[in-house]
Amino acid sequence: MEIRERIRVIGESEKVKCVPRHSWASSGRRESVAEHSFMPAAMLGRKENKEMATERRKGTGKAAAGWGDKDKKKGRYASKDGSALETGHAGRGKRTGEYIKKEKNEPEKRNRGNERGKRTAGNRKEYGEEFRPARMGKEVQKGKSRCRAFGECGGCQMLHLPYEEQLALKEKETAKLLKPYVRLEGIIGMEEPEHYRNKVSAAFTHDRQGKPLSGVYKEGTHYIIPIEACVLENEKADAIIASVRALLPSFKIKTYDEDSGYGLLRHVVVRIGQKTGQIMVVLVLSSPILPSKNNFVKALLKQHPDITTIVINVNDRKTSMVLGDKGQTIYGKGYIEDVLCGITFRISPKSFYQVNAVQTEKLYRKAVEYAGLTGKETVLDAYCGIGTIGMIAAGKAGRVIGVELNGDAVRDAVANARRNQIGNIDFYEKDAGEFMVQLAEQKERVDTVFMDPPRTGSDEVFLNSLVELAPKKIVYISCNPETLARDLEYMGKRGYRAVKGVCVDMFPFCGHVEVIIMMQYCGKEKN
Repeated sequence: MEIRERIRVIGESEKVKCVPRHSWASSGRRESVAEHSFMPAAMLGRKENKEMATERRKGTGKAAAGWGDKDKKKGRYASKDGSALETGHAGRGKRTGEYIKKEKNEPEKRNRGNERGKRTAGNRKEYGEEFRPARMGKEVQKGKSRCRAFGECGGCQMLHLPYEEQLALKEKETAKLLKPYVRLEGIIGMEEPEHYRNKVSAAFTHDRQGKPLSGVYKEGTHYIIPIEACVLENEKADAIIASVRALLPSFKIKTYDEDSGYGLLRHVVVRIGQKTGQIMVVLVLSSPILPSKNNFVKALLKQHPDITTIVINVNDRKTSMVLGDKGQTIYGKGYIEDVLCGITFRISPKSFYQVNAVQTEKLYRKAVEYAGLTGKETVLDAYCGIGTIGMIAAGKAGRVIGVELNGDAVRDAVANARRNQIGNIDFYEKDAGEFMVQLAEQKERVDTVFMDPPRTGSDEVFLNSLVELAPKKIVYISCNPETLARDLEYMGKRGYRAVKGVCVDMFPFCGHVEVIIMMQYCGKEKN
């Protein structure tokens, strides 16, 4: 049986009872896997009308997209370590890739396309046809046997498939998409693919009797599905969230109601260090006052004495973002630490840190391996965030330059380098595209560039700046194979050739795959 027949869209049967929320609430317990996914919408179980489906196949109308004029002027891509990506979840209604990137509470907008935006329209029709809409009750039931919310929350699309089949499907579709540009070396999977998420975010509400509930938002809606445990999430994090929920009535803490604006607790975020075991609990409140704060902390610590720090985050705005701008540490230091590739990193509530630390080590080690560093090179880590890739590469490079637009991330990066006694790395708070242009104007030589853009890929201005800097090697870490294919074609016309690549499964059971590509400059530009 062909793989296209194995992936089925979830039907409407056996829906889990949900609790309604206000129409502008769109963040969930964890990041939307639709946001992580490179699979077409049909595979992910989304409903589209005939007009939209036709436009999607043709790459026209509201389904068409590319780089808008506004984005061109910016000349940068958003930092993966920036607070904008960390302070909230995209919601179940966001579509990614070159078609649409739409918050579900926003009106649908057409992204103004250009030549690059139109380029892949022909390819996408063929790519998307691997996942024709279908409804099979057997596969739905198979997934629900492992999680009663399967097909409802949108957290995973492949729970009904054996893990080896998931890997085979991801590798096949990615290799097919990137075939014109590079031959992949396979896919790196997990030995134990369950409970890998070290960051868990739970949305809180209550039922009609006022009983506190927590869980995830139903895919494509503003309803919460109460969930006790998840196949993807750290079990300790789920247990802490359950304890917080159980403590609320005794402390007379009300969950936030977005219709009336009444109530206090909006979300609980738990972050756990994979290697250190340190635990951070973030209570997201609508106001900075937590009743009986000290007693609440004592009660929670009594049940979970291994908690390292507890932080109050204040989000008093009507927004889909989870975290607000203000915070207060009520227990511990206000941050945790974790070890990645032998380097200790400080993680604060708003710091970006990969949710699958096990696969992140494999991802970064492979990226540094692809760079082929000898100890003499000057390396640029474009949009470095808290400095993860740059510091891992520093041990094999002569000098590393990290550039990041987010000031908080730069301060964390400097502290991380000092904490690990890494002296051959410097960090700059600048836009990466502008910074590369300045380096080129000053005749500064950069041998290798690491780039790790968001799912929308890089814009033309950023890539033109990269070409102007003219590094010998570029290591491109992509979380969206479709925008990667677009960028590879663009860089191919400017003298760069993709030499090798590999897939890394960062999100088992989800329709997403990470790809590492190594490009070399061959000196031949094509018009």
